[in-house]
Order: sequence, then structure tokens, then C-alpha cells
Amino acid sequence: MRVTVAGVEFSSPVIAASGTFGYGIEFEDIVSLDRIGGFVTKGLSREPMAGNPAPRIIETAAGMMNAIGLQNMGVRAFIAEKLPKLRKITGTVIIANVFGFTIEDCVEVIQALNDAPGVAMYELNASCPNTSHGGMVFGTDPPQLWELVARCKAAARRPLMVKLSPNVTDIGLMARVAADGGADAVSLVNTFVSLAIDVETRRPRIANITGGLSGPAIKPIAVRMVHEVSRNVTIPIVGMGGVVRAEDAVEFMMAGATAVQVGTASYADPRAVENVANGLKRWCVTHQVPHVSSLTGSALL
Repeated sequence: MRVTVAGVEFSSPVIAASGTFGYGIEFEDIVSLDRIGGFVTKGLSREPMAGNPAPRIIETAAGMMNAIGLQNMGVRAFIAEKLPKLRKITGTVIIANVFGFTIEDCVEVIQALNDAPGVAMYELNASCPNTSHGGMVFGTDPPQLWELVARCKAAARRPLMVKLSPNVTDIGLMARVAADGGADAVSLVNTFVSLAIDVETRRPRIANITGGLSGPAIKPIAVRMVHEVSRNVTIPIVGMGGVVRAEDAVEFMMAGATAVQVGTASYADPRAVENVANGLKRWCVTHQVPHVSSLTGSALL
């Protein structure tokens, strides 16, 4: 069940997504962390952030909307308070999600993490639609995305994976820009900008007005985007967007992903990522697939 992404080996291609798994340590008593490939921490910024006012998460048909606003404790507190505990966890890969409102912010977060053992790679958030700063601008503008990736890659002493925004007209182009900037891998998709209105009050159901749509509702679009990216870059792809069952993971891999992330499903079932990992292992046995990596790009398209 082992796969390799940007030189980092994972015991399973199933990874817990950023923003849905806390800092990882919170799930230690719920999920057998050595049975999943790894997890991505909450997004880490230069300074602590309180996030957006409530309500900031609602259920939708076949998914959910959120506008958490990148609430986090800040990179220095993470290194001091969370990382020492995470270093005691064995058998799983720890990926630090990084973001900032400027390129300098992102570089500073990466530089702080460079000197902290325990993190295997970085996931650079160039795609978050939940804030009026930073990610949305970088992830939708090719020159700014290239500069962001190039500067962060130059600063990073670990592999750099870039999380792409789906809110673009040409996801293949943005993947090429990230690869040209030095990305070692790309992950996609993040949430889609969306709006829900309470018809009784005529007001938005999210205090931030718009939020990010995720869950099974977006999976067919996400699978299509993973396939498009696979035709444009040669670096590894980590697919996400509505993975709930093992078959969803297989679908993403057949479309071109080397690994997948499980996100929204963890809100409904905290053990979802482990269940998908175990289910994928059973699927491979049932379908006589000796090496899970052989699924990548195997769809007859």
C-alpha cells in the first residue's frame, strides 16, 4: 500500500486533509494513525488568527459550506506546543499546511518550520476562498502564483506541495505554473466559493456571506480537475474533494492522483480517513491489485 510523493514515502495513499483533522494530535485516541498515510495540519500562519465570526459552517445537500477563516494558533505556538507531541507519533507522515497574506508571511512560516524536526513536507495553501486576503489572489493569478511558489521553494528545506484553487478557468495552466515555480507536488481541489441564503430571513446562512463548498457534491468536478492536471504536469498529484469511501479514492487515483486526502467526511465520522484507508486495502485485495501505485492514471480515458 506504499506510495511516494515528492520523495516522501507514505504507508498508505490515504491522508487526512488540512482543516479537518486539527493538528493531528487531537485524533490520536480516535484514529489509528499508523494505519493512514499521514495527515496535514491546520493551516499555520505567522501570527495566531481567531478566524471568522459564527455561523461559519453549515450543512448542504451532499456536503457542507465553511468560512472558518483559517483560525489557528500560529506557527511558533505550533512548534512549541503541538510539534513535540507529534514527534512521538510513529508510522505516519506529518505535513504542515502553510499560508500567509503576503509572500513574506509564507516564507517566514516555512523558515520557522525548517528548524523544527518532525515535519516531513509542506503544503502551501494558494487556494483558500474563505478570506479576503492572500490565498485567493495567489491561486488565481499565474504570475503571483509563480512568484509565491518560487520564493517558498527557495526557502524550504523540505518538499513543497502546492494546494491549488479550483476557482479558475484553467486548472491545468495553474498546475504548470506551480510546477514551473518549483513545486514538488500539487494537491487539489480545495473548496468552491459558494453562497447559501436563508429564505425566511433573506440573509446569508454564513456570517462571512460566502463560504467554501466541499463534500461528495464536488467530487465529479474534482476528479475531472485531477485528470486535467495529470495531463499537464509530471509531478505527483494528491487528489481530494468528496472522498468518503475506498471507491472514491480509487477513482481519484485512476484519474491521475498518486494519493488522496479525506476532509469533510471526518466531520460526519472522525474515523473516516482510517475507514477509507482500510477499505482501499481490501479493495486492492478483492480486485487483485498487488501495488496500489499501479492505479495512478489507469483509467481508460
